[in-house]
Amino acid sequence: MRDKVKQILADNYPEIDFESSNELVDDGILDSLTMVGIISALSMEFGVFLPYEDILPENFNSIDAMVELLEKYV
Repeated sequence: MRDKVKQILADNYPEIDFESSNELVDDGILDSLTMVGIISALSMEFGVFLPYEDILPENFNSIDAMVELLEKYV
């Protein structure tokens, strides 16, 4: 699943190096609009609905955090 998430992110946001940080949100690499786009892309690709209470910066700080979040709903 990690490789698929990485590929989706690379396809949609080629200008961002998602491997460069484990604090993508905290370091300001991802902003709120980018997070909304990521949520949309991952939700559509995996056919899941991510509840509002899980839309937290720490769940988007790294690819591994995003995978862990998705695995709860896939």
